[in-house]
Amino acid sequence: MKKILQLRPLNSRRQFILSSLALMLMARKSALAKEEDVTLRVTPRAQGTAASPHPPRPANGKKIVMIDPGHGGIDSGAVGQEGSEEKHIVLEIANHIRHLLSEHPHIDVRLTRETDHFIPLGERVEIAHQHGADLFMSVHADGFTSPVANGASVFALSNRGASSTMAKYLSEKENAADNVGGVEVATKDRYLQQVLFDLVQTDTIKNSLTLGKHVLNQIRPMHHLHSQHTEQAAFAVLKSPSIPSVLVETSFITNPQEEKLLGTTAFRQKIAGAIANGIVSFFNEYDAGRRMG
Repeated sequence: MKKILQLRPLNSRRQFILSSLALMLMARKSALAKEEDVTLRVTPRAQGTAASPHPPRPANGKKIVMIDPGHGGIDSGAVGQEGSEEKHIVLEIANHIRHLLSEHPHIDVRLTRETDHFIPLGERVEIAHQHGADLFMSVHADGFTSPVANGASVFALSNRGASSTMAKYLSEKENAADNVGGVEVATKDRYLQQVLFDLVQTDTIKNSLTLGKHVLNQIRPMHHLHSQHTEQAAFAVLKSPSIPSVLVETSFITNPQEEKLLGTTAFRQKIAGAIANGIVSFFNEYDAGRRMG
């Protein structure tokens, strides 16, 4: 069965070779991780699922959407002036997204975490692969050094540097989440990762940018945007070689007005609705392209 990893089918010999190379490199990456004694901790929903970049598709043919509520447990994420913690807000937003998308018969939604516990960034990506996800969405409500920063943003992966100063700041801040949990990041496979990104991830990033565009188009009518287009930076949680992945900053929790907004059920439901509609719109474009192809 075809996956959503490309809007264009793999119909050329070159693409087939690159995809094969991706699988080989990922297998090598897994072997190196074992050499470093890196133990994968999997959430209860993913237990018993074989770790594989391309697991068998579900028999019901549904598209699998993995929603990732940022932070959790010892990592509270950003904290507002009134004491609001990002980890709790984004978990509720993620549950609203799951509820809304569950109404679509061809979409199956899963969360990387359903409770307040810490998950390393790399494990979040691995969970998405174990579940055979067609799409990965990380939900945040981050902070900035100035309380003036406001609005929603959507980010995709970049392997060529950040698209803005804010994107660079936020990616570095998010990538530091593992430090809070005491996770040691292996650097042994850095070269192999770069080869993988260069050869295979180009199309995945293009699809991620398309996904970001659909989400922004849905958020724009109901909330101020910090950036009008999908930004890019080296977010560790977006580094899947085959799954279109974006990170959504729903608002800045460090902005007093937006902290109040994030604290209301009405806004959480509205932003969740916009994100859910963006995901559906993205899948509709993919399905239309496949029928035309």
